[in-house]
Amino acid sequence: MDEEFALKLAPLLHAMRAYHRHEVHGVDHILERGPAIIATNHSLATYDMLLLMFAVFEMTGRMPRSLIDRAFYVFPGLGELMEKLGCFVGSPENATALLNNGELIYLAPGGMQESLRPSSERYKVYWERRKGFARLAIEAGVPVILAACPRADDIFSVYESSLTRWVYQHFRLPFFFARGIGPTGIPRPVKLDHYISAPIYPPKPSEDPAVFKRQVYNFHKKLMTKMSLMLNEGIVPSTEGTMV
Repeated sequence: MDEEFALKLAPLLHAMRAYHRHEVHGVDHILERGPAIIATNHSLATYDMLLLMFAVFEMTGRMPRSLIDRAFYVFPGLGELMEKLGCFVGSPENATALLNNGELIYLAPGGMQESLRPSSERYKVYWERRKGFARLAIEAGVPVILAACPRADDIFSVYESSLTRWVYQHFRLPFFFARGIGPTGIPRPVKLDHYISAPIYPPKPSEDPAVFKRQVYNFHKKLMTKMSLMLNEGIVPSTEGTMV
């Protein structure tokens, strides 16, 4: 993250955190030094991940490094903006280089597909075919820290749409029908809480390809199961911000 740019952006991020009364629980699980992967759920709002990155940066002093989709560069200036926020295009090469440099990297394994899921499927994890981050953790020998923000899915009502699926399948671009407060696109002021897990350490990678494949499968399943549990446990029963 460009520190000068971060200082300019800080008032806006503080305002957004205040708007959502954002809190981070378990920040003591963030390693003081050394590489780690922070894996989060992905909402349509997306900026909830930015709030987490900024909060952790303020509380720990660790500079956030996030992996993002190439689709950000389709929109003029957006990719460059994300770079100023400490983001890199999500690729095995970039991720490995950052971890080798001892960085703390943030990623959302479910990607755009998870963010576009309709509200009828909110709080669900779309990681079934997203094993890359589990493989990366095993190969690099770094822990995965899960960060769940269940109610980020309540910021907008996202509607089921065959057109949304078609655009994603053919162009890998975000296209959706959604609303926030009333019929508008203004985000609902739901309270956002991030719940951070203790570091989950991967097994030592086997040199046997078949064994390594099973290691990836089992570690990925463990992470996905834990995230699903965290999302469901973190849902706050409240009528505030309920989709109507």
